[in-house]
Formats: sequence, C-alpha cells, structure tokens
Amino acid sequence: MATQGLVIINTGHGKGKTTAALGQALRAAGQGLKVCIIQFIKGQAKTGEALALATDFPGQIELHLAGTGFTWQQDMETVKAAALAGWQLAREKILSDAYDLIVLDELTYLIGFGIVSEEEVIGLLRKRPKRLHLVITGRDASPRLIDYADLVTEMRVIKHPFQKGIKAQKGIEF
Repeated sequence: MATQGLVIINTGHGKGKTTAALGQALRAAGQGLKVCIIQFIKGQAKTGEALALATDFPGQIELHLAGTGFTWQQDMETVKAAALAGWQLAREKILSDAYDLIVLDELTYLIGFGIVSEEEVIGLLRKRPKRLHLVITGRDASPRLIDYADLVTEMRVIKHPFQKGIKAQKGIEF
C-alpha cells in the first residue's frame, strides 16, 4: 500500500508546537520511519531534544540546528543568513526522497519575516515526494500555507507560568 504523505501544521501562540512535532517524530521513528528535523530559529544551545536525539536515535532521527537563537537579540542579517542556509538544507532533504517524515520547526517565521516567500514554500511542498510527511511549526502560519495543509492544529494560551513571572525551565521549555 502506497503512503500518502501529509502536510501537518502546528501553529498558534500557545506552548506545544515543537513538542507536538517532536512527539510525531518519535512516533514515526518508533514505527521504523526515517526522520529529519530542521530547527530554523533555535540556536546551537544544547536543548533537551538535541541531547536525547543524539544519544537515543542515532541514524534514525537526524537533527539540524539551522538557527542562531532568539531573533530579537541579534542583527537581522545574521538571522536571515542562517535561515536561508537552513532553507537550502530543507530543500535538499525534502527533494532527496531519503526520509519518511521531515519536521520544519519554526518555518512559519521565515515566511513572516519575509526571508522566504509563501509561494516558494508551497512550491517546494508541491514538489516533495508523494509519500513524504512534513510537519511545519511556528506562530502565525500564513493563510495559503494553512489552506495547503492536510492537518492544522492551533495551540492557544489559556494559562502560562511566564504570566506569573516563572522563567523557562530546563526539561520543560528547553
């Protein structure tokens, strides 16, 4: 039976977009699928997911940190150069037909910041191997991207510890 690849989007201003995408990646790896994760905004810091994937899923889940960290804390040209290099990597991985699932973590920001056009992203989605599943995360997914997707989930904040002044915690936010 041929697999029909899906485009899945996790968007919204609530916590859990990346967490859900990583859960999808773990589910796919558990079923023997080959997975690639490209994180567009997160920098080179050792996040919990990077540490776990490097030690527990070598050769099955590939993780690429293509970002430079918090975009509002640095020069936009640096952010843009890293994002474009990540986008080129994503194009290569998607068109390689070497994966069953690819996670494009925080890709929506590239569209929102005008680094990559919505048309270019959708054009690549159309060219992907038909069996390839893609998970796209990030706030403010564009209307055409949402329309193109097969499954869209919006995370929204109801309550968050940051509202009480509780800072991000190891193992929970990173």
